[in-house]
Amino acid sequence: MIDKFEHLRTGKKQALPGKPFYRTLGPNTEISDYTVEQGEFAPLLFVCFFIVAVFSAALCLYRFGGMDMHYNDQMKELQEVKDSLEDTTPSEPVEEVAVSEPETEDLSDYGTRKRNHVKTMDSPEMLPSMKELYNMNNDLVGWLSIEDTNIDYHLMQCKEDEKYYLDRDFQKNYSANGSLILDNDSDIGTGTKINNYDDGTLPSTNLIIHGHNMKNGAMFGSLDKYRQQEFCASHNTIKLTTLYEEREYEIMAVCLSQVFLKSQTDVFKYYKFFEAYTEEEFNDFYENIKNIELYDTGVEAKYGDEFITLSVCAYHVENGRLIVVGKRVK
Repeated sequence: MIDKFEHLRTGKKQALPGKPFYRTLGPNTEISDYTVEQGEFAPLLFVCFFIVAVFSAALCLYRFGGMDMHYNDQMKELQEVKDSLEDTTPSEPVEEVAVSEPETEDLSDYGTRKRNHVKTMDSPEMLPSMKELYNMNNDLVGWLSIEDTNIDYHLMQCKEDEKYYLDRDFQKNYSANGSLILDNDSDIGTGTKINNYDDGTLPSTNLIIHGHNMKNGAMFGSLDKYRQQEFCASHNTIKLTTLYEEREYEIMAVCLSQVFLKSQTDVFKYYKFFEAYTEEEFNDFYENIKNIELYDTGVEAKYGDEFITLSVCAYHVENGRLIVVGKRVK
């Protein structure tokens, strides 16, 4: 493109389309000797633009390709640390302990017990597979995975700045993928269910985890596959390893929702539900989730159950969200 204003910045005249370019070197110089038609510059300009374009493309490939390779290498390293520690865990026989709630349990005082929970036992030891990672970054609260998917990542929670890991990796370096983030209003718990969490703190009724919808499938980029019931049926278990225990959740519902305006009070805001102290609060969330589910998974829940909600951007509406809700079964 011809810069019509270059002469204002440099003091030199510039040819305009179809116009000759004049330059006078002295009083005895013939002006016509320095008349140059714009067309004579076209090949040179084309070559210059081509070189700049090639250089820019190469720079982008180097920068973003290098970042992607760095990210993949880092995730591989973290996974190797986690796997190696799991492999070295003593494989002594462990007696199976039933941790599911009895069907006949009286839940009438469930909310009271949650409010008044007091730690009465010593804190448990961290799982070997998590301790090493925690020592590398103590914002780590867990590891989330779904078998046969890309979802196999560290889970972070920064109490000082909930959005800190939106564009940072485990090492706190910039990453467009960011990290999986546990909502700051969710408490993952610091004890074990085997001990009724008397050795720590109770987890929230609903753990909300946020992740980016990456086009390359990273983070929660593959959650879109759960729009298909067949995919959900064959990938219906979410595994969450906390610092102290391993949990499993069976997928109960897949829904399309959105982030609403604060002024909208007559809508279901799934992202506001973290704790159910009463059966009414529990049922309000559960029934609303079932009302907007894309298909029936056949999985039901009752007051006293715990949930995990995976939340990712969707584009069916403005500020849309796709959510995958699981019920804890282990």
